Amino acid sequence: MSILGTYMVPHPPLIIPEVGEGKERGVAEITTAFHHVAERISEQKPETIIVISPHQIMYRDYFHISPGKGAKGDFWDYGAEGITISADYDREFIANLEKLAIARDFPAGTEGEQTKRLDHGTMIPLYFINKYYRDYQVVRIGLSGLSLTEHYTLGQIIKETVQVLEKNVVIIASGDLSHRLKDSGPYGYNPAGPKYDQQIMDVMGSADFGKLFDFSETFLDEAGECGHRAFTIMAGTLDRTAVSSEALAYQGPFGVGYGICTYKPLEKDLSRNFKEQYLAKEKLWLDEHRTREDIYVKLARQAIELYVTTGQQLTLPEDLPSEFYETTAGTFVSLKKDGRLRGCIGTLQATKENLGEEIIENALSASTRDPRFDGVSEDELDKFIISVDVLGPMEAITSEADLDVKKYGVVVTSGYKRGLLLPNLEGIDTIAAQIKIAKNKASITEDEEYSLERFEVVRHE
Repeated sequence: MSILGTYMVPHPPLIIPEVGEGKERGVAEITTAFHHVAERISEQKPETIIVISPHQIMYRDYFHISPGKGAKGDFWDYGAEGITISADYDREFIANLEKLAIARDFPAGTEGEQTKRLDHGTMIPLYFINKYYRDYQVVRIGLSGLSLTEHYTLGQIIKETVQVLEKNVVIIASGDLSHRLKDSGPYGYNPAGPKYDQQIMDVMGSADFGKLFDFSETFLDEAGECGHRAFTIMAGTLDRTAVSSEALAYQGPFGVGYGICTYKPLEKDLSRNFKEQYLAKEKLWLDEHRTREDIYVKLARQAIELYVTTGQQLTLPEDLPSEFYETTAGTFVSLKKDGRLRGCIGTLQATKENLGEEIIENALSASTRDPRFDGVSEDELDKFIISVDVLGPMEAITSEADLDVKKYGVVVTSGYKRGLLLPNLEGIDTIAAQIKIAKNKASITEDEEYSLERFEVVRHE
């Protein structure tokens, strides 16, 4: 009893003839490959099909597993009447998966259900499978806003559940690729779109799953991808396992990439422990990075580590350069973990007696008081990088032409509302984007008048 096979498939509603009304002919290669996958699954005769879908309920810090006896859905939202898909859930598998997650203090379970209705990311794979095979139960799992390594960990827990229950299981990672392949596509064109599709098809086609962790969050956002996290969970189910992989098809005629790959698990292969390899490599990089931190970052880190481990606030050391005691400035302290923002708090202008106290205060705020995140825990202290931005004086400007996204930060003000964005941020390449984000942060609407200020920043890393 084991994982019989895993499959990476897309979920374009238009592939359903009643929805596509002829457009499905534009993805004929994908349709053919989908039928091939469904036929293969019918030959494997799994007891349980696990579907990992980006369109299942998604939480920032929790993986939702659908509870209950089952669910159904339809394609009415896509203009197709009369097509319904039903799924009977494998409650034994779900209960054991949740039990293992709780035992490992891993944030996954059946809490937080918002709707029982099947999502199209689940229905479309089942639509094809049902043409050939129906004697199965379903486990439906969503994604989260957690790191890629956490998604891989969920895959490992799924694999362990399969082993405990000794069931024959097939795993479907449902996900489209980039949504930004063409100007006519749903989200327009971004050069990162076709670049992502080429890279992810290379990675998934060769089952080189360790490279899934090398895709930065900025790159994933720019590409407008859909299924990367689902693919990473699936990869985790094949941890330490040799596989026979095959890339069956790729198409992207409508501005969205669709790819299908298949994986047949073979013998145990301890060298394919991709998460452990990545974490070891990341630790070496973080340790080396810390040796290069300048005195500004070292002060912020010292303040964070003391507070998190003891609850005490750092007293400004007496052996710092003179500017820490004799100058004042606004500062921002930012924390990143696994390539993602972990906290960022700052001040536009000085609020403390000196620069050193400003850095200490904002370091504590970024690590423990950012309302977007839980406070930093002690076991995270060696897992994030820190940057300290020291702001220059604000300068009122009258034209957007006076801005430069690489050189200047911007402050947008409308009445009492004020939004700030630092310069030289990943993924922000235009002045228009810089202003738009700053306005959004301040909830300044399109019809409100606003004024602009700019400032220079010295970034310490």
